[in-house]
Parts: sequence; structure tokens; C-alpha cells
Amino acid sequence: MFPIDFFYRAAQLHANRIAIESPQDRITYGELATRVRALAVALQFRDPSPGSRVGLCAANSANYIVGMLAILAAGKIWVPLNYRSTSSEIKRILDTTEPSVIIVDETGDELISSHASAKLSFSEFAGLVETYRAASPTRHELSRDDTQAIKFTGGTTGIPKGVMQPYRAWVAGIINQIVGWKITHDDKFVICAPISHGTGTYVMPLLAQGGCLLLCASNSASDIVHAFKSQGGTMTFMPPTLIYKLIAAPEVNPADFHSLRLMIYGGAPMPTEKISHAQTFFGPVVATTYGQTEAPQIATLLAPDELADPAYRASVGRVTWLTEIAILSPGGDELPPGQLGEVAIKGDLVMTGYWNLPDKTNETIKRGWLHTGDVGYLDDKGYLFLKERLRDVIITGGFNVYPVDVENALSLHDAVHEAAVFGMPDDKWGETVNAAIELKPGTAATPDEIKAFVREKLGPVLTPKNIYFYTSLPRSSVGKVLKTAIKEHILNPQSRTLSAIQ
Repeated sequence: MFPIDFFYRAAQLHANRIAIESPQDRITYGELATRVRALAVALQFRDPSPGSRVGLCAANSANYIVGMLAILAAGKIWVPLNYRSTSSEIKRILDTTEPSVIIVDETGDELISSHASAKLSFSEFAGLVETYRAASPTRHELSRDDTQAIKFTGGTTGIPKGVMQPYRAWVAGIINQIVGWKITHDDKFVICAPISHGTGTYVMPLLAQGGCLLLCASNSASDIVHAFKSQGGTMTFMPPTLIYKLIAAPEVNPADFHSLRLMIYGGAPMPTEKISHAQTFFGPVVATTYGQTEAPQIATLLAPDELADPAYRASVGRVTWLTEIAILSPGGDELPPGQLGEVAIKGDLVMTGYWNLPDKTNETIKRGWLHTGDVGYLDDKGYLFLKERLRDVIITGGFNVYPVDVENALSLHDAVHEAAVFGMPDDKWGETVNAAIELKPGTAATPDEIKAFVREKLGPVLTPKNIYFYTSLPRSSVGKVLKTAIKEHILNPQSRTLSAIQ
């Protein structure tokens, strides 16, 4: 069974139910299946080779979902392209994967110039659906280890790493989302983060169960709230920054989320104090997962009832089905509960490797274990607690400092909205602990006050030597705080425009 088959079965059972609801359209399962099959035939007509790559560069929309499903139905490989990226970064990905077709909306069309002959615009969808409405795509003989998607991860220099996600990883993810979140046909999933990223892993589980995908008119707080207040949204996935934005918005009221049963956060850690605040605002509905692009989204899961226990508020949950989690020593030995080491993942979720990078694949997958680069430990009940990326651990005066511990302490300060802790080179200490802080509107604090606050809670070793205030912390297109950009700005204040106060 392949990922697209979950959708086809649901379309048979729920032909008249609404599959996608957007400000412009309401598409039933029956009509969605027709559009998907027709566009899959069109893709196969453009390129009949099974397993060829198809890029998709567009903002969230009903057509994005149709295009994504058509790629799967055609037996091709989905290559999501972030329309908020630079044209040079997208060109690097296209040059690496060499897609035969690139599906674009108006925004994506402006970014794709070097591969113009491969473009297929959303504006062509309606005509292609009418042309091939009665046709069905050819089914190809594929294995569970063949590639369903190539998603890119890593920095913006050097060769981009394209993660080859196999069919088995998608199937494992679908099953675990359905079981772990108890998804049914009554669920309405509010899409308010890019489908090209983590949100995309929820599309197939919701469609598999006959649920509805709700698309917001924009990323504004009022449009997001409308999907819950007026359209009955029951679940969603958000990065922490978007959750903070909703809580802080004056027009947002907890009563607006009357139908919400599940708010899953991910993409970045949330300090325990922020989690508690979110639980107070939204109710006992906050949950989380842990995974990587190399083992997508749901290697572990922490449901709302578990996250309600303060003992597990700093955890990312327990391992899901068809997956193994271990904590490894530097020598590759499995460590017992309570000991810190590198988090490793094995099982169906794990990628088959990096596209055209066998050496990098062999560095990352050893003896079947995906080495995540994350530091953490398992408790005696199997709950996973993360500390930090291996490369982000600060070694100061011979002591290991995990930034998340300092960030959690900083989040308890009344004036701190969000903080990013990082190491900087130092001749005396090797590295020093530093913090970049975005204050809450209308508040004030001095570096000495912040330092004294942390010292009282954590002691002198974990207290930042330097505090940098920003009116707005620099973020990626999906809301992650960019510590590398902060470091660059500190080392060379003229290198980029950041809103540093001090």
C-alpha cells in the first residue's frame, strides 16, 4: 500500500464529504479524486518515466494540495520548494534534482527562471482536469524503499542535502498520526504553516480518515482564528512563534477555540513556561512530536494528557510504532536511562539517504541507526528529553552548557518574550554563554538584571556573559530563530540588517 492509496480509499467512502475548504473553494472527496487523477495523467503525459522528480513552488492553497497529491498519484517524487527562499537557493535545488516538471503559482513563477521550460502553472490546472477528467494514471511497480519525496535540509552554502523519504516512511507517518492523534472523519485540520514543511505531514492522515483540510485566507491572527471560531477547526500544527503570536494578539480570545481538541507544536522547542502559558490559554489541548526531515515528524509523540503532567512538560514523548529510539555514546554504544548522549532513530521512518551524497549518508546512518546530532536522554519510562544539537552545546571553562536550559530560565523572566542562547569564541573560556532577547511589548530590562535573574536560578556557569536585546529576533521563513544570523551580526554588525538594540 502506498501513501496515495490512503486517499483513494477515503474518496470511495466519503465521496460527498468536503475534503478541502478554502476562502475560494469547497472541494468534495469525489471531485478532489477526479482532479488528482486527471493531473497525474497530465504529469505522466509530460514525462512517462516512473520516479522522476516534480518540483512544487507555491504558497498554501487548494491547488497546492491537488498538485502534491497528483505527484504522488503519478508515481513521481515530490520536491517541495520554499517560495520564500531566494531564487539562487531554489536554483541550487533544481540543479541538484533536475525535475522534469515544476508546478508553480504566481509567486513561484517569479522565482523559477533557469528552468522555465519545465513550468506547469496552477492556471493550467482547470484545462488539464477537463482534458483528462475520465482518465486514470498508470500504476507503476514500486517498492516500499523507493523515494516518495526529496526534502532539503541544511544551510545556504555548499551542496544542499536532499533527504530521500521513502514510501515506507510516509506510510509509517500516516499510521502513527492517525493512531496517535485519534484522527476521525469529524476532524477539521487548520493549515496555517507551510505545507512544504512540517504541516505537509498532516495532509495524508487527515485525508485518509475523511477529515477536512481548512486553509486560512492569510497568516494573520484574525484569519487563523476565523478557522477555529467560525469553521469549527478541531486540530492544527504550529511552530511556537505562531502560538505566541496568537496569544499576544489583542483580538484573540480563548473562547474562539471552542472546537479545538489538539494543538500540536513543533519545528522548534518551547520553554516549559511557554507551554504552561499555552495550556492556560487554549486549554488541555497542547501536544508535540519529535522528528527530523531524515525521520519525518513523528518519531516520538506526546499527547495532551501527558503534556499536562509537569514532569513531562520538558519531554517530547515516547517512541511511535515502527520506530526505535536509542541514546548512543560517542563510540556508538547504547546508553542506559538517564544518561545523556546522541539521540538515534531506527525503523521505517528513517530516510534511505541524501540525494547523490553517499558519503554524507554513510556519516549519518551507521549500523541502521540515524544519528540525529541531537543530545538527550530517555527516562526509565521511555520518555525522551532533548537538550540541544551536538554542535550547539557550549563548552565554557570545561563545563558543558545546554542552551535550552538557559532559554528555559530566561523565559521565566516577566519581560522576556523569547530568547536564543548560543556560544561565542573566547580566549580565556574557550566559549562564553550569550543570549539574544526579544522583550515583551511595553517592558524593559537591563543586561545586569537579566544576568542576576539567571544566576539566581542556574548559578554562575550558566549565566550569560553578554546580553543582546533585539526588537525582533531574526527568523527563517518558517519562524525558527536564526542563531547563526545573530552570531554573524555580533561579529560584524554591518554584515546584515538586524534590529539590535544593544
